[in-house]
Amino acid sequence: MTDTPATPEPLLPERLARAITLGGPIPVAQFMAAANAHYYATRDPLGATGDFVTAPEISQMFGELIGLWLADLWDRAGRPELHYVELGPGRGTLAKDALRAMAKAGLMPPVHFVETSPALRAAQAQAVPHAQWHDDVTSLPEDAPLLIVANEFFDALPVYQIVRRGEAWHERLVACQDTMFLPIAGKAVPDDIVPEALRDAAAGSIIESSPASVAIVRALAKRLAAQGGAALIVDYGYDGPAVGETLQAVKGHGFANPFDNPGDQDLTAHVDFATLAGMAELSGAAVHGPVAQGDFLGLLGIAERAAALARAQPDRGGDLAEAHRRLTHPSEMGALFRAMALIGKGWPAPAAMG
Repeated sequence: MTDTPATPEPLLPERLARAITLGGPIPVAQFMAAANAHYYATRDPLGATGDFVTAPEISQMFGELIGLWLADLWDRAGRPELHYVELGPGRGTLAKDALRAMAKAGLMPPVHFVETSPALRAAQAQAVPHAQWHDDVTSLPEDAPLLIVANEFFDALPVYQIVRRGEAWHERLVACQDTMFLPIAGKAVPDDIVPEALRDAAAGSIIESSPASVAIVRALAKRLAAQGGAALIVDYGYDGPAVGETLQAVKGHGFANPFDNPGDQDLTAHVDFATLAGMAELSGAAVHGPVAQGDFLGLLGIAERAAALARAQPDRGGDLAEAHRRLTHPSEMGALFRAMALIGKGWPAPAAMG
């Protein structure tokens, strides 16, 4: 008797196509969530051989300066026992660099990573072997203040879209023909869910929101209000709500159609810092910023750190100058990327936030 070979599970596009065929078009947020869950679970997307590069992978200076920023807050808060938390820590590069800098200041906290990707958890374990992993923020420790870092985390969370058609706003859905996915206008939505200042936008206008991001920021702010500590959010974004579609796909370090090949490319959207700041304040945290990443790193001393590294390793001078430029110049990451801090009750104001 021979075993019958197992039928392989259909690829994500086929599974999504079948779900849409049977149940009808799905919200853009549901499409984005399914695509990114598969994408991050099945690969390490970072680096030259991946699809994109984040700031910690550009230079050790980024993580080191964040580590010193956190250590300064801890020192001025009275050096309490606490936990280091990172949301979506990539390969663990930022944490490794930040923890090294913190240790030089005397801060050596337990480490907690919020990460669901098996591939990335394996890379993180190589970089920070003593880390503890969590599937979401609800299981983070409650016994001490938290120092939380979220670098390019919120941009990958799903966005809900509405589109203006005629005199009404409609939920934007994703339909499918065979395995070709395309956005369409769904049912009309009530006017009261549309920001009043935007209700009369031109036909074809799109407004995005991210309920998932709001929920996580509210949860973090409530923790900080109750436990103390701080959160640093670094991402690309804007002050909203605003009209405009920012959903995009990145594949092989270039842009692609976000509705092509779900699960095989990174889907992101710009972060609405104003909405997140408002929700954090309502949930009990003090908000500082956002400020441009270039200004933030400049005030933390990135130029001086680059010069010191170049003196120690003269053969790296050109690479360090290029990394400095990429991280801080307005035409690179310096202006589009922004840093915002959430501060818990009784904790001091953070450095470099204007």
